[in-house]
Amino acid sequence: MDHLISTEQLDHDRADPALILLDASFYLPAETQNARALFAEAHIPGATFFDIETIADRASSLPHMVPRAADFAEAAEGFGISNASRVVVYDQRGLFSAARAWWMFRLFGHDAVRVLNGGLPKWRAEGRALATGEATARPRGRFTPRLRPDLLRDRAAIAANLAAQAETLLDARAAGRFSGAVPEPRPGMRGGHVPGARSLPFTDLLGADFTLKPQAALRAAFEQRGIGPESRPVTMCGSGVTAAVLTLGLVCAGLPMGALYDGSWAEWGGAADTPIETTA
Repeated sequence: MDHLISTEQLDHDRADPALILLDASFYLPAETQNARALFAEAHIPGATFFDIETIADRASSLPHMVPRAADFAEAAEGFGISNASRVVVYDQRGLFSAARAWWMFRLFGHDAVRVLNGGLPKWRAEGRALATGEATARPRGRFTPRLRPDLLRDRAAIAANLAAQAETLLDARAAGRFSGAVPEPRPGMRGGHVPGARSLPFTDLLGADFTLKPQAALRAAFEQRGIGPESRPVTMCGSGVTAAVLTLGLVCAGLPMGALYDGSWAEWGGAADTPIETTA
């Protein structure tokens, strides 16, 4: 199965009424950009804005946690998505948050979803068409979600794995945040990592043009962290967004997709009773 789509292929396919294009851009709390406002300034024609902050569990104190299946289905239908739809997601940074939307569709049973390789920066660099303003509404879809709980991990599962070590935890944050040398962007958050986790900054999987590296390079990066065909990987990051870049990288490398720790460091590092490690 193809998990990526090229800018050339999307430009050819975007007039297809069965294709739903979503801009899933997201910026960190300390960043000043407004993803929705930037969408209105420039987006790929035909796209609709997928808000990771609102298509989420609004009752949770943690950022953009996975919503209830019914709420995800409601949002998908509002985009015009049905179970037979082809979905393409991209983001304004290249490959940062689009993978989170890709993973959410997979989590709720929709496999016909791909990520635009290189995202909006590559699309712009190639001089392709852009649109402004709000998205054009589509007829409502009919989407039946099929939750795959094996793709999701919670704090209890991560805690249980501390002793069992049956799954390999990959942390997508920058190396300085993983080690604890660099402060977390969320005020008051402890630094460091889950004991036994392995550092793999998501940027290590990207080329200079924000595209995912070739399969051989991806596979080598994972193999250096002990991930092979029989591994059971679990990805995490600061709040479950760039963790999905690692998840996407795993499947594009031909390795097990594994699961994603949704609460990630926002949950683990934000708690007072979870063990952490730091490195010099």
